[in-house]
Amino acid sequence: MGKFFTSIEPHHADFIRHQKMFFVATAPLAQEGHVNLSPKGLDSFRILSPSRVAYMDIIGSGNETSAHIEENGRITFMFCAFDGPPNILRLYGKGHTVLPGTEEWEVLSKDFTLMPSTRQIIVADIHKVQTSCGFGVPLYEYTGERDHVQKWAEKKGPGGLETYKAEKNQFSIDGLPTALNKQ
Repeated sequence: MGKFFTSIEPHHADFIRHQKMFFVATAPLAQEGHVNLSPKGLDSFRILSPSRVAYMDIIGSGNETSAHIEENGRITFMFCAFDGPPNILRLYGKGHTVLPGTEEWEVLSKDFTLMPSTRQIIVADIHKVQTSCGFGVPLYEYTGERDHVQKWAEKKGPGGLETYKAEKNQFSIDGLPTALNKQ
């Protein structure tokens, strides 16, 4: 049976910091819209307070999370124990996108090791935390990070990355505008 909490407790924070990967889920309001679920890694998640988190978001083939939270704010994070005792932890919240060049970016970006492919920071105010057993999650051994995104960003160069974002990251697959579209 899952347990619910109103904020991130110290033992939750310890568990989150130990994980090498997490998942982000968002959805548009439209019934026919597509639910998005994205895996994340690269030491990109930060706990800002017991009720606020952020992650450094890198350029990808889409920008669904930004579009969905621009429309309705809803966001869920999930962390699974792939080693050690079984556990699943979910953070439910309301998010927003922070873009380079804003005052909030200047404050938050200092918490991250920015990469050439860093696109934005997603921030969420957490109103519910849930833990559950995780008995069905398999054990995996972490062997390291992939270097593909760094090589891809270097090959594109700053101008190429801006062009890619303009072409691929302005709208969701359902046509919703992202924060990049509103610059």
